[in-house]
Amino acid sequence: MAIVSVSNSFLTFNSPNQLRFSRRRFSAMASSTTGVRVAEGEGNLPKLVLTSPQNSEAEIYLFGGCITSWKVASGKDLLFVRPDAVFNKIKPISGGIPHCFPQFGPGLIQQHGFGRNMDWSVVDSQNADDNAAVTLELKDGPYSRAMWDFAFQALYKVIVGADSLSTELKITNTDDKPFSFSTALHTYFRASSAGASVRGLKGCKTLNKDPDPKNPIEGKEDRDAVTFPGFVDTVYLDAPNELQFDNGLGDKIIIKNTNWSDAVLWNPHTQMEACYRDFVCVENAKLGDVKLEPGQSWTATQLLSIS
Repeated sequence: MAIVSVSNSFLTFNSPNQLRFSRRRFSAMASSTTGVRVAEGEGNLPKLVLTSPQNSEAEIYLFGGCITSWKVASGKDLLFVRPDAVFNKIKPISGGIPHCFPQFGPGLIQQHGFGRNMDWSVVDSQNADDNAAVTLELKDGPYSRAMWDFAFQALYKVIVGADSLSTELKITNTDDKPFSFSTALHTYFRASSAGASVRGLKGCKTLNKDPDPKNPIEGKEDRDAVTFPGFVDTVYLDAPNELQFDNGLGDKIIIKNTNWSDAVLWNPHTQMEACYRDFVCVENAKLGDVKLEPGQSWTATQLLSIS
């Protein structure tokens, strides 16, 4: 297997000229990494396009480190970006696979934390015989420190293969004091919500946030296949490391993970009238606090593949 690896680093693009300069710089440094290129995305925001030798493709915005597209060789996009998504760096990108870090949901800081509201940088890219990969990095800065006063490093490796999309998230405590966090990958799958289903959750303890998200109802999942007949916002604790997702559009996706201990299913139903029929969220999550001492790291992986 031939593997080419290069390093690159750029954090923010404040003007189209900077984007063009960084694209030229990236292209020059990664000329042999044919499966990775930088492009201008919506709102003139920079994005990376990863293309496997089999012509599967993924798109990742540096703002938020958000994967917004995963297309298999047929050209079908298996992820969903909401029609109300904005690309102005004022709000996070609504759709694809946004990060929830260092907090999932509401809490002491802003909803879902700040990982989806900051620019990530490119630190490495690779092209192999059967895939293309890129590694992004997020570090603390004035924006994050104002709400969560810790030094950290987040590395996010994304690999697109012939019929798969995999990610590895590594959080390292670079501070001189311990910290705790929770996190999730808030994955939006393109789907027919009326026909979609998830298998593998039977027997899990559930926290049902309908009707009151502040007072979830504890229960146990007794269904072989969980469906989305209406509003769904349910946490599954100690979920298995493999789920089977049928998007109701003819695609069956295997969702495997390591170290994501929980799962979340969500569909807003008529609270989002314009698009709720066209997606469901199946999220890998780590909802209990992860405590890291200085120098310690936590790593979790996700593998999406067509069955």
